Amino acid sequence: MLDLVESKLSQHEAFRADVLAGLSQRQKTLPSRWLYDQRGSELFEEITHLDEYYLTRTETAILRRHAGEMAALCGDNVVLLEYGAGAGIKSEILIDALKAPRMYVPIDIAADFLAQTAERVRDRFPGLVTRPIITDFTADFDIPSDIPAHPRAAFFPGSTLGNLGGSEAAALLRRMREHVGDHGEAIIGVDLRKDVATLIAAYDDRRGVTAEFNLNLLRRINRELEGDLDIMAFAHEARWNEPESAIEMHLVSRKPQVATVAGRSFAFAQGETIHTETCRKFDIAALTHAAQRSGWRVDRIWSDPAELFAVFGLRTEARALRLSSAAAQA
Repeated sequence: MLDLVESKLSQHEAFRADVLAGLSQRQKTLPSRWLYDQRGSELFEEITHLDEYYLTRTETAILRRHAGEMAALCGDNVVLLEYGAGAGIKSEILIDALKAPRMYVPIDIAADFLAQTAERVRDRFPGLVTRPIITDFTADFDIPSDIPAHPRAAFFPGSTLGNLGGSEAAALLRRMREHVGDHGEAIIGVDLRKDVATLIAAYDDRRGVTAEFNLNLLRRINRELEGDLDIMAFAHEARWNEPESAIEMHLVSRKPQVATVAGRSFAFAQGETIHTETCRKFDIAALTHAAQRSGWRVDRIWSDPAELFAVFGLRTEARALRLSSAAAQA
């Protein structure tokens, strides 16, 4: 319980620092990880069921179709580390296919939501040890010593890698490589480039759930940082950034206004935006190159018939070289 309290306190300070720094920039920006408080996590789960949001159902279909092959890549008795676990729905598909998994380690910043996920996985797989880690997985952190060092596999579905900048994504891939060790594997989902109309619709649905998800960040600021932001004076907007190959989510100020957050005042011009999320879209070559630079080798790529989404199966470079050498000697 003490660890949970300390984690929440440290998250509060980090949230405060990020918000004050982000709103002080010329282009006001807030890190997307803060979208996922309890309410934000619930709204995102609702988003995943929307008609326009093809990502989740497409990736889920890939996982169901190829779970056996992914489990074979991970190997027997594996410790499965899931980064940004959220509701853990996709992880259940993989866990169900694994042979005698040793431990499931969901990692997420939303403590309350993570606790619910861990409890549901324990109920579904009562023989599996489930050990959640409450942390910001986009920052450096160590895997606790009570978690077996090997064999380990990293699981990172949902195209969350696309929410990170190039250097952040590379750092996370390297961190996963360190966490799984020389003998590890990884399974990573990414959204692929496609027509802009399909992409915009996925992040600006007709029901307005994504808009509520984005605006919830302002409500969180008001609640946790003594803010007085006028929620109705902001509008959700999704836009395509061609040079970055990314969908961007913004909160647009509908009028000139001044708001107070944590005792500091911030002015907004009409039409000025707060940039809240970047969702980069990949091609196969780009992600293959990024993985190789971070110490991974691409072993398998699974996709859907329309090539909307791809799931990469990676082995550490050391592991891939050992298997290649063993195969050559056989």
